[in-house]
Amino acid sequence: MNDPLDIRRKRLRFRSWHRGSKEADILLGNFADKYLNALTADQIDRYETLIAEQDIDLVSWITGNRPVPAAFDHDVMAMLQRLDYVDITT
Repeated sequence: MNDPLDIRRKRLRFRSWHRGSKEADILLGNFADKYLNALTADQIDRYETLIAEQDIDLVSWITGNRPVPAAFDHDVMAMLQRLDYVDITT
């Protein structure tokens, strides 16, 4: 039988790559590919809650264009804001 956490990770990876905007697809999809398997169950909970938000808000928070609301100012957001999971040299 599959581990429930693995099932959640697969769903989150899919949701991360299939957003409403290309920018969010790139940011969240690459983040999921690099970090999702290493996240704890609590971090997965926070990531799942976070990606339920609108793409425009997520991209603005991740890129620092808008302040992160207190509810989302946590370790997972800090990981997203590092942007070490996307190639920005091209």
